[in-house]
Amino acid sequence: MNLETKWLEDFVALAATRSFSQAALKRFVTQPAFSRRIRALEEALGLTLVNRARTPVELTEAGQLFLVTARNVVGQLGEAVRHLHDLEGEQGDMLQFAAAHSLTLGFFPTWIAGLRRTGLTIKSRLVATNVGEAMHALRDGTCDLILAYYDPEASLQLDPELFPSLHLGATAMLPVCAVDEAGRPLYDLDSGQSVPLLAYTAGAFLGRSVNLLLRQRGLRSTTVYETAMADSLKSMALQGLGVAWVPRLSVEHELARGELAVCGGEQWQVPLEIRLYRCALLHKPAVRRLWKVLEEGAGALAGAGSDAGPVRQGG
Repeated sequence: MNLETKWLEDFVALAATRSFSQAALKRFVTQPAFSRRIRALEEALGLTLVNRARTPVELTEAGQLFLVTARNVVGQLGEAVRHLHDLEGEQGDMLQFAAAHSLTLGFFPTWIAGLRRTGLTIKSRLVATNVGEAMHALRDGTCDLILAYYDPEASLQLDPELFPSLHLGATAMLPVCAVDEAGRPLYDLDSGQSVPLLAYTAGAFLGRSVNLLLRQRGLRSTTVYETAMADSLKSMALQGLGVAWVPRLSVEHELARGELAVCGGEQWQVPLEIRLYRCALLHKPAVRRLWKVLEEGAGALAGAGSDAGPVRQGG
């Protein structure tokens, strides 16, 4: 029998949500791919686990019995991986962070420096990644903490009891473009004229709230470039190719130097929170120490363009 751990995690998610679409969102895969993985699990077991004819979906009798085993395997494996990380000698004091790319440069160094000024010495390793991969790393125990943007319109689909979070600061997505010889923005969102849009690809985390704003405000635009990376959109904007929405943290230097300009009023900005996430099942002492300090308010350092003061979200 050849079973993949992710199939078991998929099945546990499906049992919790009773919806293929919602479970796929929690697992950061498309619904067709998620359905194929559940089918692959059934074929490997030689059992029908899900009654697909019912809405919401129901587990068969075999599925209900197998769910107990799946939960135990997933839980035990995750706990074993986390325990082994804690036993890696000096690695037990090393905090493994995963963060959105723009936060690795625009927020993390200043935040860590602020913590050190409070007397909290942290050994840290930082990996820049996308939101989906960071969530998987946190679930799998291959990272201890996640720095990520939070937007209620683009929820991370994390159980707040299992994955509590702290508010570290606030920033915004700004519409920016290059400037002309006189230093004026090449485009004006408030003019009513159509603008070339440098857009996020479908499914990109930051793009969801931006796309909602554009629909609500009825922006006239033509998409000329798409990518999932905010820094790539910024680079294209610097070339004068259109308007891009990027986190303030990513463009502060370009705005200060006059290479880019905000090309619309505040109604075109998208507010974002910066949050720190952990897994409640992780018992690493270094994580607990940091969390306690942040909950007490010390060391909650805002990056440029952000406010300060942690607010706990979830357990």
